[in-house]
Amino acid sequence: QVQLVESGGGLVQPGGSLRLSCVASGFAFRNYTMGWFRQAPGKEREVVEGINWSGGRTNYADSVKGRFTISRDNAKNTVYLQMNSLKPKDTAVYYCNGGVNWGQGTQVTVSS
Repeated sequence: QVQLVESGGGLVQPGGSLRLSCVASGFAFRNYTMGWFRQAPGKEREVVEGINWSGGRTNYADSVKGRFTISRDNAKNTVYLQMNSLKPKDTAVYYCNGGVNWGQGTQVTVSS
């Protein structure tokens, strides 16, 4: 059974940091490009950042460049998203993706 389980979301003040984790099971994680997406209320889901099987990063969202960093640990079947200098516009549900597989999402709220 394929599973992607995100964690690490929460409420944080502007300028703060969070680290999201996504643990994968049931498929060959190390062979897949993994990605983080987000969906804000009333908006479409958008790509945040991706990482290929060897750790090469692909930045898709200009709005997070220099603030967010994706990484992976193939030994732990886990992909991370380190988010620094968070802004209210980063508020969204963040989803982990690998191939056609999606996690359930984790809420990130940036507010004072």
